[in-house]
Amino acid sequence: MHAYVSGEQVYMEASDNGKGIPDELMDQIFIPFFTTRKGGSGIGLSLARPVMQIPNGSLRVSSGEGEEITFILTF
Repeated sequence: MHAYVSGEQVYMEASDNGKGIPDELMDQIFIPFFTTRKGGSGIGLSLARPVMQIPNGSLRVSSGEGEEITFILTF
């Protein structure tokens, strides 16, 4: 986890060392009930993004297949 301030924005970045998200799935990960996990519900990210947008924040993701996944929360 890494946090920093730039201007009036606060950023938090959380990364993993997993297998990454293929480019063809990146547009789908925030869609309700989309999951690639066996037994997954697909509601976590679909709820997290609107919660971050309530106070004019954002939730973004950066990844590629075979790369780490980084989620960037902006407050």
